[in-house]
Amino acid sequence: MSRKYKFIDQSSLYFISTATVFWVDVFTREEYSNILMEGLSFCVKEKDLDIYAYCLMTNHFHAIIGTRGRPMDKILRELKQFTAKRILSAIENNPFESRKKWMLRLFEWSGKRTAGNEKYQFWQHDNHPVWLNSYDVIMQKLDYIHQNPVKAGFVDRPEDWRYSSAKSYRDWE
Repeated sequence: MSRKYKFIDQSSLYFISTATVFWVDVFTREEYSNILMEGLSFCVKEKDLDIYAYCLMTNHFHAIIGTRGRPMDKILRELKQFTAKRILSAIENNPFESRKKWMLRLFEWSGKRTAGNEKYQFWQHDNHPVWLNSYDVIMQKLDYIHQNPVKAGFVDRPEDWRYSSAKSYRDWE
């Protein structure tokens, strides 16, 4: 694998992006979104993750992250394992989930094609880390993160998207 998609300097900031397999729109449900947000919060408190900006979309999320010592790839792997199990359980046990069979079938199909997988694959493997090695790159990625729901047509202003740090940045200015 090239250095392009690796965390090459643990003391630096990175832009990451990860998605559900097949880009399944799981995070259209508040229950599932909250599980991911709780997982991120846990990683901040217990796993030394620093989150400087984020945006959770319907099937993926972006963030600018750093760490206070632990390897970022390990933190993200644990986050993805934990949230995948919790979200899959929530889907399986949600009697009102109209897309349950379809989603679980896709996650199971993907899981069967992944070595070492128990049953389901929820997240795509890569986090696509981009090293933020200059102010201009940081600002470009920050703008990209916050403009994502606007460009998707979900909101008119970045700060109106519920699962985004854009409101915090607006309030801070």
